[in-house]
Amino acid sequence: MAGQHKYSVLLPTYNERENLPVIVWLLTKTFQENNIDYEIIVIDDNSPDGTLEIAKQLQKIYGEDRILLRPRAGKLGLGTAYVHGIQHATGDFIFILDADMSHHPKFMTEMIRLQQAKNLDVVTGTRYAGNGGVYGWDLKRKVISRGANFLATVLLRPGVSDLTGSFRLYKKEVLAKLISSCISKGYVFQMEMMVRARQFNFTIGEVPITFVDRVFGDSKMGAMEIVGFAKGLLQLFVAV
Repeated sequence: MAGQHKYSVLLPTYNERENLPVIVWLLTKTFQENNIDYEIIVIDDNSPDGTLEIAKQLQKIYGEDRILLRPRAGKLGLGTAYVHGIQHATGDFIFILDADMSHHPKFMTEMIRLQQAKNLDVVTGTRYAGNGGVYGWDLKRKVISRGANFLATVLLRPGVSDLTGSFRLYKKEVLAKLISSCISKGYVFQMEMMVRARQFNFTIGEVPITFVDRVFGDSKMGAMEIVGFAKGLLQLFVAV
């Protein structure tokens, strides 16, 4: 369905030993069943749980041309992980998603179809439009997520319904330009990407997705991350 295009998946990991084999299998299944050329770039930040060793085993199973390992010396942040990954990507399109199976690869085909139909620069998954949704969260976390997304939307006015989401498809050159222009770190980085995309007049489409809470491992979102989000959001509001 993807013609002559190749899709690189950037998969930053930290303590995803149990999740990585499953998400790689789902990605591979989706791409193969739809005759899509692909590569999966695992960017592990020196996980103490042995995620990199699991990635090496997966590389032996699926092949070095499909699973690329680009580990780093420590936990250096999401934005720099994308910078690191895109330097090694050979595809002309880039997918980003979480490695914890919160984002199911089954939505990728719809994202590709929408991109091709409208020649979009960015396609982002949305939990808050159409038949999108969130499963596995308690009421408190849903309220926090909705509140954060609402506040960010009011302050930044990006023109997308899910500013805090992280399941996206980019043209490679578009992602490279957005990364080079971003100043934020952590979870705010994903929001700034959409804000900058609007500033550069890149075309953006949305595909409703269902977000499912992780089965294995612990969430990376804690009190410090929430405080960092608030500070980063205010800094971004002032900057843009």
